[in-house]
Amino acid sequence: MTELLKTLCALPGPSGCEDAVREFVLKKAKPFADEIRTDSIGNVMVFRKGKKTLERPVAVCAHMDEVGVIVKKITEDGMLKFGFVGGVDPRVVIGKGVRFGDTRGVIGIKAVHLTTAAERRTMPKIKDLYIDIGATSRTAAEAKVSLGDYGVFDSDVVLFGDGLIKAKAIDDRIGCAALLTLLEEQPLVDTWFCFTVQEETGLRGAASMAYALDPGFALVIEGTTAADLAEVKDGKAVCRVRGGAVIPFMDGATIYDAALFEMLRDACIRRGIPWQTKTRISGGTDAGRIHKSRAGVRVCAVAAPVRYIHSPSSVAALSDCEAVLQAARAFLEELGGETE
Repeated sequence: MTELLKTLCALPGPSGCEDAVREFVLKKAKPFADEIRTDSIGNVMVFRKGKKTLERPVAVCAHMDEVGVIVKKITEDGMLKFGFVGGVDPRVVIGKGVRFGDTRGVIGIKAVHLTTAAERRTMPKIKDLYIDIGATSRTAAEAKVSLGDYGVFDSDVVLFGDGLIKAKAIDDRIGCAALLTLLEEQPLVDTWFCFTVQEETGLRGAASMAYALDPGFALVIEGTTAADLAEVKDGKAVCRVRGGAVIPFMDGATIYDAALFEMLRDACIRRGIPWQTKTRISGGTDAGRIHKSRAGVRVCAVAAPVRYIHSPSSVAALSDCEAVLQAARAFLEELGGETE
């Protein structure tokens, strides 16, 4: 799955502009699909018939989109003023590269020796940042980009250290990679493999997907914040890289189904799949919308712990990514009545 994850992370796909990821997913999914649906918002829903049919279908979900930037203004000297697409900490982007199609740029801020003492004591605001694409004037810049153009971080995918991967968009290309891998195997139960859009801007694609399919059970596969750094103590680390798949019982958007949480946890224990849970209630996933759809959906989640999430250089452990895949497979096996 590593090569698949590397390919997916390299693709551009900010919220609302997931086209490149969608095209890749459709191409990879087609040989294994019994049915493929797309909708007007851009979701991809791939059905694969299993050995068993449940009263309401099963959905396994991951979002295709990533955080990014959007052009809001072009200055007279050819600089781009921009907004973030999704939740991004301005501290992590200064001096980092971005890409608008084939046009590259760098996120800048005025030099430190030009700042006041008060400015140096506060976190920079997005209004203080700009993107330099090397243009000499507004006219020159407008020949390369337009207002409303989406950009993504320009970041290489790198394997490093003891089994780690550095890339943009590990959240949630790890989920997409797991879904595409599972699609190659006939599931024990009829399953919809759902690739959603606009998760980073309000879980929007999940809402229309869940309404259309009305699943009885849903598993959301994600990347989640790991703050396991030297100065972060105890539960504030949330979860830990190399600690195994993260199975949350609650986050900022969802209280996960207790029976499904226990089922997935126990399935991992029986199969020897390393797992952990969150030590702090934080974040949210597509389950926040899915579980409220129609008459309600029973949901659980599994995630890879990711350091420096929503940045150009997110970091995850390949062993955790593999554990996420194994846990998702175990979820479908348990629903299909196969235990180990």
